[in-house]
Amino acid sequence: MGPQTGTIVVVEDDPHIADLIDMYLRRDGHRVIQANQGEAGLHAVEREKPRLVILDVGLPGPIDGFEVCRRLRASSSVPVMMLTARDDEIDRVLGFELGADDYVTKPFSPRELAARVKAIIRRVEGPPPDKPAVFQAGAVDVDTGRREARVAGRVVPLATREFDLLAHFALNRGLALSRQQLLDGVWGMGWYGDERTVDVHVGQLRKKLGDALPLTTVWGVGYRLD
Repeated sequence: MGPQTGTIVVVEDDPHIADLIDMYLRRDGHRVIQANQGEAGLHAVEREKPRLVILDVGLPGPIDGFEVCRRLRASSSVPVMMLTARDDEIDRVLGFELGADDYVTKPFSPRELAARVKAIIRRVEGPPPDKPAVFQAGAVDVDTGRREARVAGRVVPLATREFDLLAHFALNRGLALSRQQLLDGVWGMGWYGDERTVDVHVGQLRKKLGDALPLTTVWGVGYRLD
């Protein structure tokens, strides 16, 4: 195991799955905190201030994974990867709308999950030092150093993946980008999810940023930031 690379909270009620995730993440140098219910997961995140949260949708008790994600997003921008036993588009859309950054369906490859964790962490670390930190996206200031989107000086809270998508548009301003190009550039070329994931996240950006974001739908292609 390499040097310590930060804490990850795993909220999963199946001990076999939790232990398997724990083992693979520790191999990559992460400190892992497990919780088997929603309330315990929320307390662990508040206490540990983790680098990432892995969250099962079907948690026992009064608070399921969706509700945990909703509560986390009310006060935190910590990246969230959701796990589910159901390959249901409605679940995926709901998870992304609540601010999840990635979605993995059981059964999954623990190696793939660990690779996705690395990819999310790379994205939230910010740009290389030789690249400018602030870009313009219409009336939105996209600060990739601070990972903030600002409209008229006011910070607009965005989920991790929403910010990554916004930054990608800002870096490619004026270009019509297909959904597959956006998936490759933001989610990574190894990500095999549905292209409609892009539409969900674009919808969230439009909802949160409104007219300040001049994002055009290019029919038959994808989207363009003007």
